[in-house]
Amino acid sequence: MGTPVDPTPEVAQAALRAAADSPGYPVTIGLPETRQACLDWLERRFGVTGLGLDAVLPVIGSKELIGSLAVHLGVGAGDLIAYPALAYPTYEVGAALAGARSIATDSLTSMGPEVPRILWLNSPSNPTGRVLPVEHLRKVVDWCRERGTLLVSDECYLECAWESEPVSVLHPDVCGGSSEGILTVHSLSKRSNLAGYRCAFVAGDPAVVGELLAVRKNLGLQMPGPQQHAMVAALDDDEHVAVQHARYAARRTALRAALEGAGFRIDHSEASLYLWSTRDEDCWETVAWLAERGILAAPGSFYGPAGDRHVRVAFTATDERIDAAVARLAAG
Repeated sequence: MGTPVDPTPEVAQAALRAAADSPGYPVTIGLPETRQACLDWLERRFGVTGLGLDAVLPVIGSKELIGSLAVHLGVGAGDLIAYPALAYPTYEVGAALAGARSIATDSLTSMGPEVPRILWLNSPSNPTGRVLPVEHLRKVVDWCRERGTLLVSDECYLECAWESEPVSVLHPDVCGGSSEGILTVHSLSKRSNLAGYRCAFVAGDPAVVGELLAVRKNLGLQMPGPQQHAMVAALDDDEHVAVQHARYAARRTALRAALEGAGFRIDHSEASLYLWSTRDEDCWETVAWLAERGILAAPGSFYGPAGDRHVRVAFTATDERIDAAVARLAAG
């Protein structure tokens, strides 16, 4: 599943406890200090500058935002939504909920003259761990702006990098210092083991953020106040991120070596929390081979037909479970 199993950082737990007395309704736009913490983190960690408080909105986990964004922006029948050929299924689900058509492609030319209302990017990628270079991101930004397409970049794995340096589409080298026509989605689930707190945010074009805010106010989509305080504490603290990154790095190294020793090839996987693995056979045969050894992996076809010869192996299990999987792979 790729769900975090390590402890939620004490700094976030302490902030949650301190804010536990929260009798009033939270505001949909979020506390000013919550939004400022998001902006400070984007600048400190990824060099994103020039955004104001009106360019960021806390959301109740990134999946909720991804699945509902098209509906909330008035996308509907007759509209087209594009997303990567290998992708998190919620992009397609969001299009279906809006009644829009969708296309899974990595080629901007494959859509012909048709212009999508929304184009999703995901770098680092789930499931492949692929990181898109600055030049490619800049090309996509320019392409979308020329056509009036909203570019939404799912950047939930930015801090889970191993062999490359992921870049946000809001970095000046990519967007030219302007957030026009761009949204980015960020999550604390992976970086801070906060999956159970449902802390995430969307940042970018203030006009589009304002549209989302107007709809979300009427739907009661408000991040609870105590979680907002925990989110501030987590975003302001880099120490726990370094500790968790080291844990995942060790697990990744052990699991990758074991998979390669068992005859697997690892493709991409330079970032994210997964090893995109193949034995050059149908993914369901690989799933069955692993299951016989008590190891569960996600079939690549879950993420699109292009993944039908890969499996996604998460290294988010405990050290004990990773060690057990390594031993079982070594035993054949």
